[in-house]
Parts: sequence; structure tokens; C-alpha cells
Amino acid sequence: MEFISTSAAPAAIGPYSQAVKLGNLLFTSGQIPLGLDGQIVEGGIKEQAHQVFANLQGVLEAAGSSFSQVVKATVFLKDMNQFGELNEIYASYFGDHKPARSTVEVARLPRDVFVEIELIAVIPVEI
Repeated sequence: MEFISTSAAPAAIGPYSQAVKLGNLLFTSGQIPLGLDGQIVEGGIKEQAHQVFANLQGVLEAAGSSFSQVVKATVFLKDMNQFGELNEIYASYFGDHKPARSTVEVARLPRDVFVEIELIAVIPVEI
């Protein structure tokens, strides 16, 4: 087991790792819309979702993976009425690649953000 840490995403705000690599699998911790400065991104669901994906991209790349290698996404939304807006942004990062996904509405997220996303991805093996 290897713990992934990168400056390309905000540092963990608790006692956990940005991601854990186990064999050729990568499990990211949930990412919220924190900028690299540790501050919440201003704006609504669109601005916050783009920041979450930027953070996830940094963690994926640090581990040698990418959005095209994601097998499962879990999305936590503060308001399910924002599902459509989130879907548009989500699709822009995954394109034709369609990993399995769960989306749930939650009562509250850390720092009262609108969205949190965690991923499971494959790390390609070089031959």
C-alpha cells in the first residue's frame, strides 16, 4: 500500500491521505472545492465542480492515472436540484468514458460546499 500526496491538489484537512494506491488500483479521498491555497472556491455548483475536478486530476496524475482510467465515481451533492448542472461538468471531464457512478444528496458537506467527489481508478501497468 502506498499513500499518495501531491501539491497539485489541496492538502488533506484531516487525518487522511489524498489517495491510496493498492496494486494497480487508486482510491482517492473525497475532494471538495478547495483551491491550492486551502480556500473554498467562490461561486455556485459550476465553479465548485470544476475545482473538484481540477483537484482530482492532480491526484490522479500524481499516481500515474487519469480520468480515462476511472472505474467508479461517487458524487455527494448538497442539493439534488443541481444534478443537471453537475452532470454537464462531469461529462466534460469524462467524455465518452463512462465509469460506474453513484450520486447521493447529503444533508451537509465539509465547509458547507455544494459537492464532493471520490474516485476509484486503475493505474496502468507499464510493460
